[in-house]
Amino acid sequence: MFRFALPAVSTSLLLVLTAAPARADWLITPYLGSAFGGDTSSQHVTYGASAAWMSHGIVGVEFDGSIAPDLLDEDDGVILGIADSNVTTLMGSFVIGAPFGQPGVRPYAVAGAGLIRSRVGDAGHIFDIDENSFGINVGGGVHVFVTDNFGIRGDVRYFRGVRDKNSSEDVVLELGSFDFWRASVGATFRF
Repeated sequence: MFRFALPAVSTSLLLVLTAAPARADWLITPYLGSAFGGDTSSQHVTYGASAAWMSHGIVGVEFDGSIAPDLLDEDDGVILGIADSNVTTLMGSFVIGAPFGQPGVRPYAVAGAGLIRSRVGDAGHIFDIDENSFGINVGGGVHVFVTDNFGIRGDVRYFRGVRDKNSSEDVVLELGSFDFWRASVGATFRF
């Protein structure tokens, strides 16, 4: 019995000692993109950054912030008296991703919630609106790492506002009417 146990224990110990350590990754991604669809009149530039922590490369959390200047403006600059607008999003999300290869390709899916801040200024600055709303986002993308610490990220997300359904004391949330899509490309730094 001892004759068979010694090689099995030795082999197991060797595998444990030579296995690559599981690693958790921090991913920092500044990005540039386009907001489109939904309540936008055309494509508009958006920019921002995200910071994600991936536990052993599979599940994680992400904090994403972006700004889309002139998101609600028409191409001619004035629609229904709107002279200037922007939409800012600050979202916390859960991420599920799967790394493949070394340095690696990592497709992922993301879903979360946070703040959607809309600012609309009319031409006469009489009816300016600043509104903070609860919102959700869902989407996905892929990281393509060219080295162990640097890669490119492509990402597409859908954003939608959420509102309180009724004005009673009970909070009943429903999807609001404000929505848009964002596609972005950024440089990812992995730590």
